[in-house]
Amino acid sequence: MSDLPEDRAQAWLAAELGVVGPIRVEKFAGGQSNPTYRIDTDEKFYVLRRKPFGPILPSAHAVEREYRLIAALHPTGFPVARPYGLCEDPEVIGAPFYVMELVEGRTLWDGSLPGMTPAERTAHYHAIVDTLAALHSVDYEAVGLGDYGKPGNYFERQVARWTKQYRASQTDDVPEVEKLIEWLPRTVPPQTRTAIVHGDYRIDNMIFAAEDPRVLAVLDWELSTLGDPLADFSYFLMSWVTEPEGRSGVKGLAGPETGIPTIAQMAERYCVATGRDGVPDLNWYFAYNLFRLTGIVQGIKKRMLDGNASSAQAAATVEKLPGLATAAWGFAQAAGAS
Repeated sequence: MSDLPEDRAQAWLAAELGVVGPIRVEKFAGGQSNPTYRIDTDEKFYVLRRKPFGPILPSAHAVEREYRLIAALHPTGFPVARPYGLCEDPEVIGAPFYVMELVEGRTLWDGSLPGMTPAERTAHYHAIVDTLAALHSVDYEAVGLGDYGKPGNYFERQVARWTKQYRASQTDDVPEVEKLIEWLPRTVPPQTRTAIVHGDYRIDNMIFAAEDPRVLAVLDWELSTLGDPLADFSYFLMSWVTEPEGRSGVKGLAGPETGIPTIAQMAERYCVATGRDGVPDLNWYFAYNLFRLTGIVQGIKKRMLDGNASSAQAAATVEKLPGLATAAWGFAQAAGAS
């Protein structure tokens, strides 16, 4: 069963996309903030992604932005699902939505890539970083995305945003966070490039070909904007300083024995592909990424205390907050903070 009004969805698909015959709908499991459904017909498979039903913040869950982005990227050959149509009328199914192709392939959840040979692991990581380099090389003006983000220093805006978010949901005095709030804005690195930024670029947000190390589609563009490409690159590299717990973390696993490239090897390959001389000291960026994560977890803690978060999973996440703050300040100290 799904919560999608199937008769109305089918009527729109028939009228706008020429979809023939009955449809079968299945809601994807998982924590997407924009509910997502698989739609099967006798001839073809589709994915429908909608805003949540009910009142939401004006800028939140912007499926229209996601659709605009994949519609701009798809003709360039960058791996995104083919976009089929956007419906901005909430009356049709209860919320705005868009429809894209269903890309069939593999989703890899565990960054250690168990069961693969070292050569296979290397090839998969090369595919991931090459795809990121390709994204950052897209001429966003030429594809009609010149107004997709705000001008100015991306990290400056992000530090201010996450400081505001943290303050809005603050429940305790965490000394490391206070020091970060003072230090990060003073030390924001200069932005030398602007690119399309995914915002959540990691191994489980892409679909790989069934048999070979090729990225068929990058998913979940809801945090995308124009910004500093080092935001995506450093966020991706956070996996190398995150414990391997069955998710993207590969701390301590890189090297020739496993085939997982080192941070230095990833940086070299990315720089060659994007024409950079090198990347700056990554410690500032790691401190920022963990500060952002601390802000997110603090928001979960506030919702949990207010009775608005499912307690079992929320409690486990919230327990990590002190460790996140300590780790963030550790990277800040490595970058010169005192």
